[in-house]
Formats: sequence, C-alpha cells, structure tokens
Amino acid sequence: MVLEDSDKELIESCQRGETDAFRALFERHKDKVYSIALRYSGDANVAQDIAQETFLKLFVGLRSFRGEADFSSWLYRLVVNSCYDQKRKVSRFMPLLDEAVAMLHAPGISALDEIVRAELRGHLRDVVAGLSDEQRMLLVLRYTQSLSYDQIAAILGTTNGTVASRLNRVHRMLERRLLRFSSRKGGHRG
Repeated sequence: MVLEDSDKELIESCQRGETDAFRALFERHKDKVYSIALRYSGDANVAQDIAQETFLKLFVGLRSFRGEADFSSWLYRLVVNSCYDQKRKVSRFMPLLDEAVAMLHAPGISALDEIVRAELRGHLRDVVAGLSDEQRMLLVLRYTQSLSYDQIAAILGTTNGTVASRLNRVHRMLERRLLRFSSRKGGHRG
C-alpha cells in the first residue's frame, strides 16, 4: 500500500466531502508544509502565504487524487509549486542560511568575531540569493527536510541521478563562491 492507512482513510473521507477529515489532514501535515515554505522563503509571513496556497491546492486537487503516487511526495510537489509561484509573484527573497550561521555563534566571542560573522552571514545570503529557484529548493528538500535523492526526484519529477548531479553542481558552485570570499578576506599567504 502506497499511502499510510491513516492518510488513506482521511483522503477517502475528504473525497466524500467530510470537512473534519480535511481539518485532520491539515493538522497532520501543516508543520511540514510550513517548514518547507519558511526555509525556502526565509520569511514567516511569506511562508504562511505559501502554506495557505498549498492547502488550497490540496483541497481543490484532493478529489482527483487516486493514491497511485505517494501522498507525501504529492504534497511536497504542491509545496514546491507554491514556493515557485510565490517567488514569481514577489521578487524579493530572504535566504536560507541564517540557521547555519547561528550554529557558528558561540558564547564569549569578541566584537571582531561578531563583525566577521556578520560579514560572512551577508555573503552567504548573497551567494544563496544568487542561486536559481530550483537550486534553492534542492537545498531545502535535501538539507532542511532530509529527503533522499529518490524522494526529491519523485517530488521534482526527475531521476535520482539528475538530483545527484544538480546537487553536486550546487555544492561546487557554493564552494567556489565561498572560497573566493574567504581568500579575499584571509589575505595573502607569504
């Protein structure tokens, strides 16, 4: 069986028009949907808009869902499409890497360390903002949602080899851009 029993029952109830079933489905998946939207957009208000749009698409499309595909992959695909739709509507983007930079923050650091970290944070934002929507979404699905290449491929409608090569390209690009930044800031070795 492709669907979890509880999701399958809820979907069938939704398809019969039972509004309580949709509320239960919403409650079960709202945190995951919001988390992806927030990590993609970097803005709580935008993430809420994306989540609302996703659940509207889910509500409208649920009647045609036949359970032939994995429900969670289908739901991820709806979130991904909503993120891309939102990006097209709004030209600004707040990057994803604040959390990674926050992990670098340690107690008892000097003012100089804070300045360097703030500069690095700004550079990371610039680097991530320079990525395409698809590249940012790959990072979100892989590193914030911990999805496998197979799961990402199903969500994006591609092969797992394509996911691997695209992630590899993003990694190399990020590494080059960050190395250029660090070599400018690190000075020359003599």
